[in-house]
Amino acid sequence: MYNLSRRNFVKLTGGLAAVGLTSPLLTGSARAAEGKKRVVIIGGGYGGAIASRYIRMADPNIVVTLIEKEKIYYSCPLSNPVIIKTRDLKVQRWTYENLVKNGVNVQYDEVVEIDPVKKSVTTAKGASFSYDKLVVSPGVDFKWEAIEGYSEKASEKIPHGWKAGTQTLLLQEQLSAMTDGDPYIIVAPPMPFRCPPGPYERAGLVAWYLKQHKPRSKVIILDAKDKFAKQGLFINGWKELGYNVEWVPGNEGGKVTRVDVEGMKVFTEMQEYKSSAINIIPAQKAGKIAHMAGLVDKTGWCPVNQKTYESTIHKDIYVIGDACIATAEIPKSGYAANSQGKIAAAAIVAAFKGQGEPDPSYVNTCYSLLSPDYGISVAAIWTFKDGQVTKVSGGVSPEKASAAFRKQEASYAESWYQSIMAEMFS
Repeated sequence: MYNLSRRNFVKLTGGLAAVGLTSPLLTGSARAAEGKKRVVIIGGGYGGAIASRYIRMADPNIVVTLIEKEKIYYSCPLSNPVIIKTRDLKVQRWTYENLVKNGVNVQYDEVVEIDPVKKSVTTAKGASFSYDKLVVSPGVDFKWEAIEGYSEKASEKIPHGWKAGTQTLLLQEQLSAMTDGDPYIIVAPPMPFRCPPGPYERAGLVAWYLKQHKPRSKVIILDAKDKFAKQGLFINGWKELGYNVEWVPGNEGGKVTRVDVEGMKVFTEMQEYKSSAINIIPAQKAGKIAHMAGLVDKTGWCPVNQKTYESTIHKDIYVIGDACIATAEIPKSGYAANSQGKIAAAAIVAAFKGQGEPDPSYVNTCYSLLSPDYGISVAAIWTFKDGQVTKVSGGVSPEKASAAFRKQEASYAESWYQSIMAEMFS
């Protein structure tokens, strides 16, 4: 973290707990003033799962219901190594059994309606849940219409791989079967999108695979953008590792406008590309239920009170994770969603106690792999000061570092993953 000492990191992340999840709450000494309060949480990913757990930890008398469509959760962070077969998809697999053991009422269902006036949600199975506070953590949906010819059906042949599981395995199969000498084409999405370094981590890992198994091939990234997160670290790393990666930015004709799925071709405004292996990551917007509930503004994302993550459109509804509009600096990442889930949990518990809004700390840490033994990272901490989110500290990996240092960062990536997943699901 380089500009962020380990001592400060621990101190400031500890400050997150002080937001409202300190011992008086954890001991359960505080109770709702009148009867049992009800919190419904929609979405069991990095934001929703941790919010459910922390609310129950803060006050076991609060009835917490988590509504999640899938019984199995596959983590997208660290799923890129599955594509190159250095990691098993089973390592990405988690269940909600321990949340149930911790007192969370987990319902495997899909929310189809939110009534912010009656304070209730309705599910596809016909169930109805009333709430005092609602947490919406739906992740992202794709703007299928953004690229002519691309659709959800098309993604079965040209995968996006942006929701881990079946799509990850499709990309794995496609990469294994691709013709040596063909380019591996990655179509990167415009901003904002979930996990800004993700497409470039994928490019590096695929290049690592190609170097060993299909040496006549190279990676071509067709990008709508002119820059991307950790750009210098990625480009220098690709060169250092001897990868054959071509990045085509938007100002040099990288924006893809059309795809021919059957012909396995993509078209930019200037050129046509053909390959036996194409990965299109579509433009993104807040998850469907956020749109159905009227929680989005004209940007396609959900505006929130940045101190509590309560919607500025509907009272008593909190939107966390990828779907909300955080500041421009806080990325749409798993770690950021986890941090937002804790902030929302603290704000909800404080509201039930009749307290004021807690002072939050926002934390993000992301690791990216360029090979199984080459990692880079970014970390940052923000606080809420003078009415706005203000960066306290942070930094990225040094531009120049030894192989041992990069290998150590790769091992930290695994530690990062195991610790955050254990906090959510174990």
